[in-house]
Amino acid sequence: MEKLIEYILQFGNLNHQQIDFIKSKTTELVLKKDDYFSEAGKTPKHIGFVLEGVFRFCYYNNKAEEITYYFINENSFVSDQQKFDTQTAATDYVQAVTACKMLVFSKKDWDELLNTIIDWDKISAKITQKCLMDAMDRRSPLVSEDATTRYLSFLEKYPMLINRVPLSYVASYLGVTQQSLSRIRKNIR
Repeated sequence: MEKLIEYILQFGNLNHQQIDFIKSKTTELVLKKDDYFSEAGKTPKHIGFVLEGVFRFCYYNNKAEEITYYFINENSFVSDQQKFDTQTAATDYVQAVTACKMLVFSKKDWDELLNTIIDWDKISAKITQKCLMDAMDRRSPLVSEDATTRYLSFLEKYPMLINRVPLSYVASYLGVTQQSLSRIRKNIR
């Protein structure tokens, strides 16, 4: 719980009453490896803060290939924010890559925070903006770099993930086949 509060306080000031109110609105959720936090075709039910574990965002392209496009690990928020806010069906999947423990807010509880805590909308907007900037910072180099450089960038940006995430997900994220990734890894050693 303290990790969540520390994270939120980076984006605004809260008094003890407000912090206690936030704590009262969270629920602990444990997901097993491969469980979905959010699924395409279903309305996202929660916003979560990852205490332990790794999630991936993925979708299926028009060839029915599964494409991983983002990873989230500890001390980060995870949600399909736009679909959660509008309560519309998600188009992507958010899947636990490892066993995960998180604190979650339901839509009702999130709305109560918005309606009760002064400036929660501003804090929430700053958190969302940081999440979007992190996503862009991690994705944009992947467009212009060769596969080896993309892999080295992945290692630099996600140093703790390489031993926690299946190589098939890493290959998908990098836009290469698993065989190509194996060759890249062999050449780097």
